Amino acid sequence: MLGRLLEISLRTDAIQESLRFYEALGFTQAEVGEVWTHPYAVVTDGRLFLGLHAAPIETPLPTFVLPRLAQAIAPLEALGIVFEQRQLGDETFNQASFRDPGGQLVRLLEARTYSPPAFDRPAASACGYFSELGLPTRDTDAARAFWEPLGFVALQEEPGPFSRIVLASDSLNLALYRTRAFREPLLTFEDPHMRERIAMLRERGIAVRDEMPDRLDAAENGVLTAPEGTRLLLLQSEE
Repeated sequence: MLGRLLEISLRTDAIQESLRFYEALGFTQAEVGEVWTHPYAVVTDGRLFLGLHAAPIETPLPTFVLPRLAQAIAPLEALGIVFEQRQLGDETFNQASFRDPGGQLVRLLEARTYSPPAFDRPAASACGYFSELGLPTRDTDAARAFWEPLGFVALQEEPGPFSRIVLASDSLNLALYRTRAFREPLLTFEDPHMRERIAMLRERGIAVRDEMPDRLDAAENGVLTAPEGTRLLLLQSEE
């Protein structure tokens, strides 16, 4: 119903600082178009695309490409979607946005805004495998009832290492986090060898913090904070 994930859009007042941070983690720049009038860059690890916007947007902002957006508005409204903003017309770049029950903003665009780079070999970053966008959620029932008609499938709740419910799709996995340790959305990466990854990051001088649930071992799990404030959760996963 929402199309394909284009990027997780992030607001940054210093694009070059953010670029240096993500490139130090192994992300690669993509070639961007000229749709936006503000400074804009995109970095990717081959799976996750992050759009860096020098513009006053809410962030992190999941952004999807939905062709023929104007015709898709009515079917989405029939599902109960209330659009907060819409910009539709023959002389404009069509876009619209709405919020989920927890207040998370979602943006729909009619066309792509960058060209994905071609990789000679499978790409990866020092963070591991991007698994989900974590959304702190108090009312998981309302969140599930909202997202499932849009094509997301709620998996069984995982009690550890903290309570979370994954909403899976073929474009982006969302996860409903129920822990007071996370009060803002964050990008979650997983790897069975995260201990070694975290040690390597620290050797490179990249700060890995332990701002996470107490039951998570700080030697195997951690949080990175990008210059623009985005938080990246690094989780040790099973083999």
